[in-house]
Amino acid sequence: MILEIIILLLAIPIGLLLAWISKDELKDGRIWFKILIMLSLFGGIFFFLLRFSVIGLTLLFIFIVTIISYLKSFDGK
Repeated sequence: MILEIIILLLAIPIGLLLAWISKDELKDGRIWFKILIMLSLFGGIFFFLLRFSVIGLTLLFIFIVTIISYLKSFDGK
């Protein structure tokens, strides 16, 4: 359980790093971010309920990274 929380917390700096590296593409990818956010959140919850925790953890990691990238796409910097 602790390891899973640590892995999910690592998604925050990775999301910030990816948003910083790909500043130019963030604005164009907003529609895809919305789709990916919904799919990864629902998929992560679904697979956790089915006891496939590795797949669920992966999808929730993708969810966190994508939500950070989506929010950073509105930064004017």
